[in-house]
Amino acid sequence: MRSISILGATGSVGEQTLDLIRRNSGEWKVVALTANSNVAGLAAAAREFGAEVAVVADERRLDDLRAALSGSGIEAAAGRTALCEAAARPVDITVAAIVGCAGLGPVMAAIEQGGTIALANKEALVSAGDVMTAAVARHGATLLPTDSEHNAIFQCLQGGRISDVRSITLTASGGPLRTVQDLSAVTPAQAVAHPNWDMGAKISVDSATMFNKGLELIEAHHLFPVGLDRIRIVVHPQSVIHSMVEYRDGSTLAQLGPSDMRVPIASCLAWPGRMDTPMAPLDLPAIGELSFFAPDETRFPATRLAREAAQAGGAAPAVLNAANEIAVDAFLAGKIAFSRIAVLVESVLEQGELPAAPRTLEEVLRVDEDARHRATRILEPA
Repeated sequence: MRSISILGATGSVGEQTLDLIRRNSGEWKVVALTANSNVAGLAAAAREFGAEVAVVADERRLDDLRAALSGSGIEAAAGRTALCEAAARPVDITVAAIVGCAGLGPVMAAIEQGGTIALANKEALVSAGDVMTAAVARHGATLLPTDSEHNAIFQCLQGGRISDVRSITLTASGGPLRTVQDLSAVTPAQAVAHPNWDMGAKISVDSATMFNKGLELIEAHHLFPVGLDRIRIVVHPQSVIHSMVEYRDGSTLAQLGPSDMRVPIASCLAWPGRMDTPMAPLDLPAIGELSFFAPDETRFPATRLAREAAQAGGAAPAVLNAANEIAVDAFLAGKIAFSRIAVLVESVLEQGELPAAPRTLEEVLRVDEDARHRATRILEPA
């Protein structure tokens, strides 16, 4: 039996991870489960899987969580410190699925234990790439990429060498708005209605703006150090090929699969082996055709902004990520138009001199906080 903790257990990735554990119930011991504020979902999962501890990020919900777990013997805790303490508990694998930079502290706590982390939180690596990769090396931890694209690259690299890679191609579905002409009139409901994937609101909006792919480009730059000029993006609306690796001899390896996160999650849970999932085999004749397009960086400038931030290095990726999180929240709250998301992010990046490159977790968090303040000031001028 292997032990597991799931950070972000009530989100999309967390729930799909629990589904796989449920289907293989005799093989896993659940240690820690966390959630942002969904006490009912967290308590139900903790009871079902017999977790040792359940942690809610919102400290105001601690009494509710204690009440929901009353008589179960499961420890209840709340707050940022409790999240990091739960993440630091020794386990065989930690699934890091907290959305946004809020997941950075818990991810770093898991890394410092020297364990295996299935990383589904791209924002943490975008904001603190150099800090995180240095910590992984220092503590002997293992990062397994769980995003479908990066997991696909990871699988295509098995048995190969980074030095033999000519290029890496990240595929993008293009989201639900690829053919929509008037982006200024897009509603939150339209933006989150992804045609292929079942995801949370934030990542769905990121997919619609293409910021998701921009963040993934920066993440790939840290995970697979082939050079930014060798990492490409191609729009592939069918979402069948999840990414590709081209080698120096002209061979290109691609990973294909259904548009379901249980496939890359299972790849991480079973690594270096494989495990069953409930997914049906690909029916290629039924799919019929696979199509590919270059991204339209005029209508969707997010990938350009992300590449420029990665090229600038230092604090720029953390600023880009923080500004995007504020912009997405503002759009979902009806405060700005969809077309203003990228405009706001670019404005924050261009507003004054960027901070020095962060060298510690604390410095990353200060850069993140400062960028959020900058974005908020642009949204709500005094």
